[in-house]
Amino acid sequence: MQTTTFAELGLSAKVLAAIDAAGYPAPTPIQAQAIPVAVTGRDVLGIAQTGTGKTASFVLPMITRLETGRARARMPRSLILAPTRELAAQCAQSFEKYGVNHKLDVALLIGGVSMDDQVRKLDRGVDVLIATPGRLLDHFQRGRIMLMGVEILVIDEADRMLDMGFIPDIEKICKLLPPRRQTLFFSATMPPEITRLVDQFLNDPARIEVARPATTAKTITQRFCYCDSAEDWAKREVLRELLRSLDVRNAIIFCNRKKDVAILLKSLTKHGFNAGALHGDMDQMSRMATLDKFRAGEIAFLAASDVAARGLDIPDVSHVINYDVPWQADDYVHRIGRTGRAGKEGFSATIVTSDDIKAIDSIAKLIGEEPKWIGEPPDEAAFADGRSRKRRGRGAPAVRGRPEARGGRSGDRGERGSRRDVPERREASRRIARTDRPEIGDQPEIADDSIIASRRPVRRRERAPQEGDVRRDEATRVERAAPEARSERQAQRPEHRSERPPAPPQRGGETRGTEGKGGGRSAGRDGRGHQRGGDEATPLAFGDHMPAFLKRPVRVSAD
Repeated sequence: MQTTTFAELGLSAKVLAAIDAAGYPAPTPIQAQAIPVAVTGRDVLGIAQTGTGKTASFVLPMITRLETGRARARMPRSLILAPTRELAAQCAQSFEKYGVNHKLDVALLIGGVSMDDQVRKLDRGVDVLIATPGRLLDHFQRGRIMLMGVEILVIDEADRMLDMGFIPDIEKICKLLPPRRQTLFFSATMPPEITRLVDQFLNDPARIEVARPATTAKTITQRFCYCDSAEDWAKREVLRELLRSLDVRNAIIFCNRKKDVAILLKSLTKHGFNAGALHGDMDQMSRMATLDKFRAGEIAFLAASDVAARGLDIPDVSHVINYDVPWQADDYVHRIGRTGRAGKEGFSATIVTSDDIKAIDSIAKLIGEEPKWIGEPPDEAAFADGRSRKRRGRGAPAVRGRPEARGGRSGDRGERGSRRDVPERREASRRIARTDRPEIGDQPEIADDSIIASRRPVRRRERAPQEGDVRRDEATRVERAAPEARSERQAQRPEHRSERPPAPPQRGGETRGTEGKGGGRSAGRDGRGHQRGGDEATPLAFGDHMPAFLKRPVRVSAD
């Protein structure tokens, strides 16, 4: 049954009072069908085009259900996942507007802002946690948040999550949540990956589809303008003519690449247009400041990339102009959905070159309408030429693994191969090394002398032979060959070379060192480092090897 007022949707009195204060007389179709089901606690799968009021479809029932209960530290009661920072901030603003009569604690976890402030809010306890997937997982891995107390989960703009590569993060987050929870799932389209996600994490959801997926609002007038040159300067000239000829109060101008956004902003400012820029490389403070200026009317023209294409609720945008035709037909629907919101009239214009003919055919097939042109449309030859050629690579996503698609930039290794070939080549080198090196058990038995010789270090530089080397080598050879000759040579050495100087007397009349047993003189040292006491030779102690001039004599004091 179709309802006509918010009072029939099962919302609380405080929420109804906030809706009246905001000035909304009647719900939109998606709100009228989704709110009564969401208030009961059942899972909801909502499918509707952008600009139909999906945000209020889950914010209003969430506030009603969170009126009872209390949040605990680091354990949020509800969780809203958004693909972009701007969309997450917009959800937080909706809670401020509709929750004026409630004391709900709302925390916003997005990148580009201080994490310390976010941690302090989490420590106090929050009722509503709004986050982007990356920042939420960052806090969870640091142990700053626990998700076992989440009662309501909202996944907004799920198809945009898919485009941005957040589906693995969404799956990881859903597995961290308690199984007994309510899940509200909203998307403008339903590709197979989103359908698989719904089947995995939603429990018997109520499917609410108020319009055919990926269709444009009827309140938007769509026009196309042909530019016979694909050069950037020609397209910028056509854009300036459109802005001057149309009754443009404010407009969002979409580009495919962030670099083109900066170039376009410089061109518009040079020609006297009051313009600003919004793209993903800007820091969060600059992005929010630019959006606030555009909402307040301080900036009339906003050059933006697709970061602003989905979810942003900017009221009273009169025109949307596609400076670049989007690469995907679905992106065209989301871009022009920034105008004509909440039943208001909107206007969209798209600049088309011969490289964009195929993309225009896809858009026409998606929206079910033939393009209507401002000025002269392309002739049959231009259509035939555009449909036969490949589209020019203005910001096209690079094809991985194809060096020609990378255009010689970083990652293109030419004849050496791509990055993904490096591990394979390393593993092949290891296999070859293991094959060439014999195993320990396969080595033949060799003599010990050979092993010792093989372990000797190799000299890097040979020292030139000296004059004394020959004499030392000859003496060594003789000593090894004839031990008798060595003993005879030791006996012929002069006596003064083997004698040690007498040690000074010690206290008590003792003498330092080892005394000879038979004589009164100190023991001497023979040529082989043995101590001689009379006729008997004994090995020296450790300290006796020290030269005499290094030994400090012991002073003897008189008694």
